Parts: sequence; C-alpha cells; structure tokens
Amino acid sequence: MNRILVIGASGGVGRLVVTQLLASGASVTALVRALSRNPQSAGLPPEVEVVAGDLTAPGTLDECLNGVDSVFMVWTAPAAAVAPAMERIAKHVRRIVFLSSPYQTAHPLFQANQPNPMSLMHAEIERLIRASGLVWTFLRPGMFASNARFWWGPQIRAGDVVRWPYVASPTAPIDDRDIAAVAVRALCEDGHAGAEYVLTGPQSLSQFEQISTIGAVIGRSLRIEEISPAEARRELLALMPAFVVNMLLDAWAAAIGQPAFMTSTVAEITGAPARTFRDWAIDHAAEFRA
Repeated sequence: MNRILVIGASGGVGRLVVTQLLASGASVTALVRALSRNPQSAGLPPEVEVVAGDLTAPGTLDECLNGVDSVFMVWTAPAAAVAPAMERIAKHVRRIVFLSSPYQTAHPLFQANQPNPMSLMHAEIERLIRASGLVWTFLRPGMFASNARFWWGPQIRAGDVVRWPYVASPTAPIDDRDIAAVAVRALCEDGHAGAEYVLTGPQSLSQFEQISTIGAVIGRSLRIEEISPAEARRELLALMPAFVVNMLLDAWAAAIGQPAFMTSTVAEITGAPARTFRDWAIDHAAEFRA
C-alpha cells in the first residue's frame, strides 16, 4: 500500500491533491494522510487521516511520517525550517513530489527579478531533496488561474471597473486542478523519478483577455483601466509582501510583446488536455458575482 502524506493539504493545490486521491477509487482510509497544525479546523473529508504536525517543529513530524511511503509537499513555513524538516522527512519516506516554481525556465516572465526570496528557498529545498537520496519529482507551475480570484475578484464584485497594470502582458494560466492531477500521477505511478515538470495552461492570454473572459462568463461588460506600476505597487502592497509585488510587476513588464511560455506537460502526463482559462472561469463564476 502506497501511503501518502500531503503537506499543505488545507491550501489550494494540496486540498485538490487530497480530493483527487480520494476520487481515484483507492482504499483511501489507509492511503491518504494530511498534516495540519490544527487538525480540528482542517476541514478535510472524513476519509482522510488528519494528523497534527508543524514544519517549524521537526519533532512533531515523526508521528506524521510513520508508515508513509510518499509525500506531496507544499512548503508553508519560513526558510529557516527547511533543513531540519527535510532531514526528518528523508528518514521516513521513499518518494517526494515537491510543488516548486519555474525559476529555472528560460523565459522573461520567469527570469525577471531573479533571484528572489521564494526562488532561493525553492532552490534550497530542491538541493536538500536531491542530496537526501529520495525519489523525487519537482512540479514547476507558471501563473495560477486561481490568482484571478484575489487579483480581480474584489474589484469585479464591487463594480464594472478593473484597474490593473501591464494589461497587455501575456501569461498561460494553469488550472490548480491540473497541477494536482500531475501531482497525483507522480505520487501513484512509476516513471516520474527525477522529473522536473514545467506546467502551464494551453493558451497565451494577455491579462486584458483574462479579465475580459471573466466578464463574458458572468455576463458583464467590464471596463479595464491600465494603471502605472507605481500605482499598482501602492495598491498591491496591501495584499501581498513587497518582494512578491516587485516580482510580479517585473515579470509582467518583461513579458510584454511576446507569447507566454507554454508546455504540453499536463496532457502528456494525465492523458487529458489542460483546462483553458475560460474553463476555469466558468467553474468559478460564482466567486466573481456580488
């Protein structure tokens, strides 16, 4: 029995990995375990064994990892906790699938503002995983389609005007469900050892086109007003750390004038085409309605 521990199960991709493992038809009571600092509030299905553990307290991880064969990991702790946590994980498991980022991909969107704190931490986690002797797979998704909920959702729910910088900048947003689908394959199948999968959606769409797609799906004509990077920085600093704001603004600026970087990896691994941004918007339309 391949017992799988999901680290980061209460977040977006981690929760979807749990959901898709449950939908796989396996005997999930013995198969899926989720790590949570507060199991009572994890809100996961009853079939999942939710265990208490904290990446910043490595002594709490041994019980969570006991009997586990494979780990799916979304890193959710400070960088200082990486080395001791990885040491514990490597003692117990055989395989790890790590949700990283495409910081090594040769495209301006991903190379702008490198290195940054996130890419440095991901690189250190990957170094430790490689040195551990574990069988590993790294997932490197590009822009998440679900970012639209946080970036544009509040403005769309409040009215018909969306103010945003670099609206001509193209990305290939990937549906979180497709990231999870690749993760499940890497956890449950052989043939993914040492793979570094750059994951994108199937279309190059400007941010203007993405916002317009949401408007069409919810039946509203949205007015998109481009704002300066300085204006955007002031407004976005209320939503996310400064290094993330700078990383995004630099990436969007660097990507102007060229198609988004795209791969066919989702289809190659899962056997199903990657979902389009319109597919994602249709399935999440309620989140953009007042």
